[in-house]
Amino acid sequence: MADQTAKGEEFERKAEKKLTGWGIFGSKHEDAADLYEKAANCFKLGKNWDKAGVVYTKKANCHLKSDSKHEAASAYVDAANCYKKISAQDAVESLNQAVNLFLDIGRLNMAARYCKEIGDIYEQEQNLEKSMDYFERAADLFLSEEVTTSVNQCKQKVAQFAAQLEQYPKAVEIFEAIARHSINNSLLKYGVKGILLNSGICEICKGDIVAINNALERYQDLDPTFSGTREYKLLADLAASMDEEDVVKFTEAIKEFDSMTRLDPWKTSLLLRAKTALKAKEDDEDNLT
Repeated sequence: MADQTAKGEEFERKAEKKLTGWGIFGSKHEDAADLYEKAANCFKLGKNWDKAGVVYTKKANCHLKSDSKHEAASAYVDAANCYKKISAQDAVESLNQAVNLFLDIGRLNMAARYCKEIGDIYEQEQNLEKSMDYFERAADLFLSEEVTTSVNQCKQKVAQFAAQLEQYPKAVEIFEAIARHSINNSLLKYGVKGILLNSGICEICKGDIVAINNALERYQDLDPTFSGTREYKLLADLAASMDEEDVVKFTEAIKEFDSMTRLDPWKTSLLLRAKTALKAKEDDEDNLT
């Protein structure tokens, strides 16, 4: 590993010598970029991720001097892939540089892809607000390129994060929009009941019985088959138990559904919030009697 690092440093020195020496302007930057690439590969073999990221950034700068924005953006992506192993913030900074360059040259699909990647990094870092921002940007860019599946994936992430941040109206609005858009799509329509369940759980968390029942009517209008699903039954049973302020019934409805279709951690955490709120309300009622 030390040997690879030494080789990398030698290639880096040669690249810098090339930049400071005489030569045709364009070609010396291209030659230096090739040497930085060799240096980066050595640093990667030596698992020296910080140095690899630094020289990829230098390579990007060489491409920018030659006005090769696509190659510069790709070098920033390579830098980000190295930084991901040691520093989320450095990875994000490099990917942001790549996004801006891809936008400059009209490669919106690539810009969207790396906005999504930044969103993934922030999600891993538990920074849901920033993650949501980047998934929203990615969704808008994918939409401009008409990449429907990716638009929906990003929007669902935004809705899920909004719900986790207790921005329930925003989450409901996005989930319902996705469901409306998907219902007439032969590939996407089978996922509608799951999306409506997500929306309904957000309504449950809001705790407004009238709003929940109105939502169930909207879902039925949107998809006439929904009322025959287990997802609809779960939401209707939860709404009834909330109306009766019955925590036991609320819990039983969840257990019954979960025994057939496993609830994911996102749904489970939101339903636990709603159950906690219902129990607090039930306790308050008991204290008054």
